Amino acid sequence: MLSEVMSCGLMGINGFAVTVEADCSDGMPMFELVGLPDAAVKESRERVRSAMNNSRLPFPYMRMTVNLAPADVRKEGPAYDLPIAVALLLATGKLPPQSAAGAVFAGELALDGAVRPISGVLPMVISARKNGVKTFFLPEGSVQECACIGDVTVYPVKSLAQLAEHLRGKNAIEPQGQTPYAPDPHTQEDPFDFKFVRGQHFAKRALEIAAAGGHNLLMIGPPGSGKTMMARALPSILPDMTFEEALEVTQIHSISGQPMQGIWTKRPFRAPHHTASPASLIGGGRDAMPGEISKAHNGVLFLDELPEFSRNVLEALRQPMEDGQVMVTRVGAQITYPSRFMLVCSMNPCPCGNLGVRGAVCRCTPGQIQRYLGRISGPMLDRIDMHIEVSSIAVTQMTQGEPQEEPSSAIRARVSTARKVQQQRYAGRKIYANSQLDASMMEHFCPITPQGRELIELASEQLKLSSRGYTRMLKVARTIADLAGSEIIDQTHIAEAVQYRSLDRKYWG
Repeated sequence: MLSEVMSCGLMGINGFAVTVEADCSDGMPMFELVGLPDAAVKESRERVRSAMNNSRLPFPYMRMTVNLAPADVRKEGPAYDLPIAVALLLATGKLPPQSAAGAVFAGELALDGAVRPISGVLPMVISARKNGVKTFFLPEGSVQECACIGDVTVYPVKSLAQLAEHLRGKNAIEPQGQTPYAPDPHTQEDPFDFKFVRGQHFAKRALEIAAAGGHNLLMIGPPGSGKTMMARALPSILPDMTFEEALEVTQIHSISGQPMQGIWTKRPFRAPHHTASPASLIGGGRDAMPGEISKAHNGVLFLDELPEFSRNVLEALRQPMEDGQVMVTRVGAQITYPSRFMLVCSMNPCPCGNLGVRGAVCRCTPGQIQRYLGRISGPMLDRIDMHIEVSSIAVTQMTQGEPQEEPSSAIRARVSTARKVQQQRYAGRKIYANSQLDASMMEHFCPITPQGRELIELASEQLKLSSRGYTRMLKVARTIADLAGSEIIDQTHIAEAVQYRSLDRKYWG
């Protein structure tokens, strides 16, 4: 007897339909699995056999062939265990013929018949939903991440025996309730809060602008000046993600194999060590999995001690920073992942860190300083919107009872207001912040006064900015104007934006 069951495979964050066909006939008992399965899929034969026997669903001793169609696409992972078992039960008459019609099945089987969680449930549901599928049978431990997807019915499955009872019309499984998307409420006090950062008002202002517009930022300063602390406090002032942004982030982390307790509500913050390889940062491996830049999508990628990173790693960031996506090509796959992240970097002014520090002696030779700064190329610097200098803070300023610094919650309120203005301005264009504007959009959304245009042209000439540097400075001015509640960019907004673009000439000029 022949049976068909729908399932879903993954290629990056995109799902594709898989039809599990099972044919059982008389003959020498054997179990053949075809359709380009990988090792994990081939091993499902033994998992399915034990799961059926231990679920009081006797495994048939017949000639069985299971095909995973389309046969020219490689099938990976244990998610096909459950649909294979259902297809065999249908083919041997253990389940009603049409009981699995119109539904997608996915899940890993334990030897006792329990259904274990799998990776990539959310992209599977989203892709199948686009193809008209509205019913899903998924592991109970994986359904939370797709609870916010409307217009679908998801059944959380605990075991193969429970699923068989449901498909027979007995002991129906209650479908998973839908939960509306709600951003992180920020109820717990963050250990990294700007109220704990003494002084550094110029740097805090720059971080506020960067957060409001999603701009890249470079901080240069001596050790102990608070660069890392301010970078780690940045998530506390970032605005809430929209539902669309949250879906994108959740899909990436879902396929990465991370335990998911629901849809991702906080903007990601990734801080890889400077020994990270290009593959770990960009993505790769045998299955072309997403790297740190994709896991930081719609969030922050923090590179501490920037010159210590490999030159190859830093240069590999250039194309994703410009395009907002990265193509990972390996022998077995070629996958494009989104990588629209906010790059925040910190570094010392020289190898010893004392260059230009009052009261300290720099021990570095000019050649050492040049080699140290030369690890960061000009094209890489050109892609960083804002460059700021962070000075050291005197101990007396930290110990003397100064007034309470402004908390992150107050800064976050201003950032959220500016970001809402941008979301309304760019509605329907699939961009969420000023940093994502392209040239055609800037002509329309960045109106500038004649005095402001004159100032930005003069600054670009004096600073010898490239076309990219000019557009990035204009985007920063657009964000400053949004924070000020102005729709028109004037000379005051341009003047402040120029301050965040001139530091590279001091060190690299």
